[in-house]
Amino acid sequence: MRMLNAGLCAILLAALVPVPAVTAAGTCGSLSSLALPHATITLAQAVEAGPFTPPGNADERPRVMPAFCRVAATLKPTSDSDITIEVWMPASGWNGKYEAVGNGAFSGSIAYPAMMIALAKGYATSSTDTGHTGNNAAFAPGHPEKVIDFGWRAVHEMTIASKAIVAAYYDAGPKFSYWNGCSAGGRQAMKEAQRFPSDFDGIIAGAPGLDWTGRAAQAVRVAKALETNESARLSPSQSQLLHHAALQACDAQDGLKDGLIADPTRCVFDPAVLQCKAAATDACLPQAQIETARLIYSPATNPKTRREIAGLAPGSELGWTQTGWTASARATGLDQFRFLVFNDPAWDVQKFNLETDIARAEDTDGGTINALDPNLRPFIDRGGKLIQYHGWSDPQISPFNSTQYYTRVLDAIGGAVNVGNSYRLFMAPGMGHCAGGEGPNAFDMVGALEQWVEHGNAPDRIPASHATNGVVDRTRPLCPYPQIAVYKGAGSIDEAASFECKAR
Repeated sequence: MRMLNAGLCAILLAALVPVPAVTAAGTCGSLSSLALPHATITLAQAVEAGPFTPPGNADERPRVMPAFCRVAATLKPTSDSDITIEVWMPASGWNGKYEAVGNGAFSGSIAYPAMMIALAKGYATSSTDTGHTGNNAAFAPGHPEKVIDFGWRAVHEMTIASKAIVAAYYDAGPKFSYWNGCSAGGRQAMKEAQRFPSDFDGIIAGAPGLDWTGRAAQAVRVAKALETNESARLSPSQSQLLHHAALQACDAQDGLKDGLIADPTRCVFDPAVLQCKAAATDACLPQAQIETARLIYSPATNPKTRREIAGLAPGSELGWTQTGWTASARATGLDQFRFLVFNDPAWDVQKFNLETDIARAEDTDGGTINALDPNLRPFIDRGGKLIQYHGWSDPQISPFNSTQYYTRVLDAIGGAVNVGNSYRLFMAPGMGHCAGGEGPNAFDMVGALEQWVEHGNAPDRIPASHATNGVVDRTRPLCPYPQIAVYKGAGSIDEAASFECKAR
């Protein structure tokens, strides 16, 4: 018993003592000769401390960075693969951890800004171009292996190679490995948890494009309806009018009128309340625009599987464009159907057939890019921790994708108790796509994940803030779904201390 108590004390002490900073054991240049499976080191360069401009970003202001070892490599797991990665490692002060960062849309470039943030905090970090160049899907036709690289293989291969490079540089591998990504990076996060449960100890999946083909279909569906019908489009001022009406209908449902819809799943809002009774004015919407709003909110259904494809949530209107979903969502959707579904660069949105093309897109993908598998059991059994977050006002990727997936995981694994010890979803009222919006949208998910992975402190609430012109004007807790932040009845509604997380 005495030995058991001593062991427990040692474990507790280790949890309280921070990971010591580590200095490189070898030289950066020596990594140029490092042998890795199907990989070629193309750069191993020591970068001095001081102003640093990310490659290919000459117009961007330099940022002061600590000294680091910059390694680039090309990975060729197949004969048609050409995956570029970069790994950056602090020359001194390494915190003993590795943080990989995600991409956006069909991005075929290294995510240097995210790497700079991770490096400045003491992490070894890496990113990949996902196996192609350019931010579109023109790489896909005739290259099924490159599609697989984009879908999941590039991230996994990068992770394996990065850990080997880190271990060679410091003469020790990372004590903890983390993934941090939003949007397409959130999709990559979910793919890693589903397919490679041993790659990361902790994963952050922000606004994940996990229903990649469904989101593409919805964006194209709306674009088709509006492309040739300008009278049905909503101007920015009309979107603002619609937004105010949605708030009027649903803001107070959580017991507090604060300019935010806390839970759009309970929001019953019909845009017809704004329909013009006679001549159109600035205070009403014509019938065609009422139908546009209904279309954007409404789900579609895969006729083959009967799976629901979510529309956008009430509260997202300020992010709408005059052609419906954002330009990024429309472009990504168009690329999906042109290059991955029909292999026809001339394909346009007017050819979209709702009854057949949603199912065709999902069947063609076959789970390569979509990250819909709800079986997180292997990741959970290994001890992995997953934090997923999504803004309720996201105009690019429907937040209902996240809540639907969370529910499917509960159904697949067996209840909130089993799931909550390893996977938690945080929905942010008023937040847009990955950041921004009227609600609190700045928070430290990395810190929350570290506490969970390294110290066993599961996040019961995550502090979030909103700032105007750089000045914080509201704080609010983000709560693990399906809980929401409920006002206690006393104190400022702009202070997080005045709220508690409660089940609906």
